[in-house]
Amino acid sequence: GAAGVDVEFWEEVAQQIEVYQARARLTELHEEMLTKLADLMEEHERRTAEEMAARAAEDEEAGEVDEQGRDAGREARDMERSFARKGLGEAEERLGASEEVALTESKATLRWSDKYQPRKPRYFNRVKTGYDWNKYNQTHYDHDNPPPKVVQGYKFNLFYPDLIDKHTSPRFFLEKTQSDEFCIIRFSAGPPYQDIAFKVVNREWEYSHKRGFKSVFERGILHLYFNFKRHRYRR
Repeated sequence: GAAGVDVEFWEEVAQQIEVYQARARLTELHEEMLTKLADLMEEHERRTAEEMAARAAEDEEAGEVDEQGRDAGREARDMERSFARKGLGEAEERLGASEEVALTESKATLRWSDKYQPRKPRYFNRVKTGYDWNKYNQTHYDHDNPPPKVVQGYKFNLFYPDLIDKHTSPRFFLEKTQSDEFCIIRFSAGPPYQDIAFKVVNREWEYSHKRGFKSVFERGILHLYFNFKRHRYRR
């Protein structure tokens, strides 16, 4: 009689066909993914190139220094915008250009001004105000009729993204004014930045970190935060 059908053989053939078809489909999918990936990379490179061109055009338009003599670089402007977006605390006000003190060009700046274009750092500074409820004010005022607000501290954030010597932190100095009520705080960093100074209230600082003191230079930003000591009122 006729030979019987070899079931096992044909089952194995069917399995091999399934494996082959699966492999073929995987190869097809792999090629599709590679094509999509290549398209995505091309699109990413195109967008990156467009963004870089736009930034370069923006930087070129802005120049290195703006009309106030400040750093006009994109990174410095981004730093300032970032702090501005965070806003002010409840008892804070922005310390603006009106408190900035005009300085004469230092000899140190003149030495490197032919090599780098001098510029003032951008900044986002805050002044903290509040009521001083000392014994005198407790006697003469109340919460419905509060005493005048007084300056209780400052938060200075100065931006130095293009500092040539990135290993040396900017420094600050206190200088006298004609009035004992105020003093000048002067910041000095080195090329390409000019010194910058502000008029502040002349009172004793708290140097305790627990009481808000901070003096740190990191990622191109100088943070100087301090509060004033509170003295008890004596008759």
